[in-house]
Amino acid sequence: MYIKFWRSYGENKKDDASENLSPESKLSVELEGGKGKQAEGNTRLYRAACLFLTIICLVLLLVVIILSVKLQTGSTVCPERAEATGIDRQSPPFAPTCSHEECQALFPSIQPQYRGCQQCADGWLTLDRSCFFLSTFRRSWDESQKICIAKGGDLAVVTSQRVQSFLAKQGKMQYWIGLRHKGATWTWVNNTVLRESYWADNPLEGDCGILSNENWIKASCKDYTYFICQVQL
Repeated sequence: MYIKFWRSYGENKKDDASENLSPESKLSVELEGGKGKQAEGNTRLYRAACLFLTIICLVLLLVVIILSVKLQTGSTVCPERAEATGIDRQSPPFAPTCSHEECQALFPSIQPQYRGCQQCADGWLTLDRSCFFLSTFRRSWDESQKICIAKGGDLAVVTSQRVQSFLAKQGKMQYWIGLRHKGATWTWVNNTVLRESYWADNPLEGDCGILSNENWIKASCKDYTYFICQVQL
């Protein structure tokens, strides 16, 4: 009986102490509890924001990796032509280039204004569907033609005023072109007969044609001068 009475007395004292707390003290306790809950909520929000940003960064990184792989492996070079022609993939003027029709068949998503799957290599000039190489060293006409063939083309064939003006503007020297005198006619290296000519007033004598400024002159095919190679895209 005594023990039970003591416990009851102690509990009554606690209740009295709780009742004797001032309103300010009770408010302080409630505010502290609210601050704890608010801090916990802010922590959760911060963690959620960090997780969201981390996911975005990972997605962007994945996109960059995919695009890099596509750029490295998505070459538009025509492997079948390279194997068929035996042209070195690293040799100028291209490695090798697809034609416009092949591009449309192999890569229909490519915009139509692109004329070839791959442009001319460094050191080559582009005009319409042709690549032109202006040499920096001199050779005879026959040697020049052999060099051009090794590069996948021929000595340049001037088929229009546009081509003539373009080459005359780019070249500062005298260059062999793919024009040679055979029998009674002048013939291009592609076996077409000369129809439109740009001979100078005094073209000299010789059996091979040279581009000199805006006109052509004749010279011995054994003479040494610079040359222009042409490859069709």
